[in-house]
Amino acid sequence: MSSDAEQVLTDLARTLDDLGVRWYLFGVQAALLRGSRRLTADVDVTVFLGPTRTEQLVSALAAGGFPLRVPADDGFVARTRVLPITHDATRMPVDIVLGAPGIEEHFLSRSEVLTVGAARIPTPLAEDLVVMKLLAGRDHDFEDAKALVKAGADLDDISSMVEAIADGLGEDDIRDALAELRRRVTR
Repeated sequence: MSSDAEQVLTDLARTLDDLGVRWYLFGVQAALLRGSRRLTADVDVTVFLGPTRTEQLVSALAAGGFPLRVPADDGFVARTRVLPITHDATRMPVDIVLGAPGIEEHFLSRSEVLTVGAARIPTPLAEDLVVMKLLAGRDHDFEDAKALVKAGADLDDISSMVEAIADGLGEDDIRDALAELRRRVTR
């Protein structure tokens, strides 16, 4: 992980923890902590607001050096449930996903706190990150998932989650994604 990413995570953890919201790191930065090697120049987190209003989060982020990258009044955040922000000190982009009940809460409940520099960062289990990557389904996500499996993510646990998700959604796309991952891992 780059020193810029460490600085972003340190400042972001302080801001979110001071606000009292629950959150976790996901995306490539989380995958790096769990065994992937692909580098990226952004940070992705999921935040669960609870009683905190979105406007309070936006205000706390701005005060912590994380201004929005979109106009606050254009409706983007309401439509997408994503807060695109930038870390002033490093200019690194950060995307904050506003978490919802369901699978995102499941990932939060299983996350572990990892130490990154001086910060304590809630991070999903490697298996949960693989499931996230399978749901995203882009080629680089498969490569991240492959790296996580090769680093020790448990395919049986991943398979169980994939089956539950596929049954809940009534579709086989994620099963197909898992089959593709298995093919890539055995190559």
